[in-house]
Amino acid sequence: MSEQHPEIRVGNGATASAVAPAGEGRQAKDPAQYALCAALALLGAYVLFDASGIADVATSNDPLGPKPMPILLGVLLIIVSVFYAVDVWKGGTGDAEEGEDIDLSTPVDWRTIGLLIAAFGVNALLIEPLGWVISGALLFEGCAFALGNRHHVRGLAIGAVLSLITFYAFAIGLGVNLPAGILQGIL
Repeated sequence: MSEQHPEIRVGNGATASAVAPAGEGRQAKDPAQYALCAALALLGAYVLFDASGIADVATSNDPLGPKPMPILLGVLLIIVSVFYAVDVWKGGTGDAEEGEDIDLSTPVDWRTIGLLIAAFGVNALLIEPLGWVISGALLFEGCAFALGNRHHVRGLAIGAVLSLITFYAFAIGLGVNLPAGILQGIL
């Protein structure tokens, strides 16, 4: 008994089979996707292994201690890697980047990247001697300059305000003291 496939009429009067031959329509599985699954699983296993070395410290304020959070994170990483591997095995692929608002044919702006790296490097060097408020303001202005801002006084003013807000938010809200530097005693 021969199996008949439905035919579809194409615009010029020709016909085409509605059933694709075996093997067509499936995309080849990308080994890089499985490598990412394996990397996630290994990272989860490492987090679980590392969490096993955390001492059980329970206080009246924190009855669970610090151990459950990394254990939860490790387990979730392994679960995500398994779900991702199953999705890849079933043929799931991510959508290609269409660059909604990015022109993918434009070359990388290495000057901007270099200026941003320099701004963060200067911040890392100046945060101890000058303090967070001054170095944070300089960081904001440096990043704004790298991204095209040419209003330097306004950038420094906005950076100073944001640095003061974060300085006090960390100190009062979180109990974490950021370095005050040369403003020690004033802030």
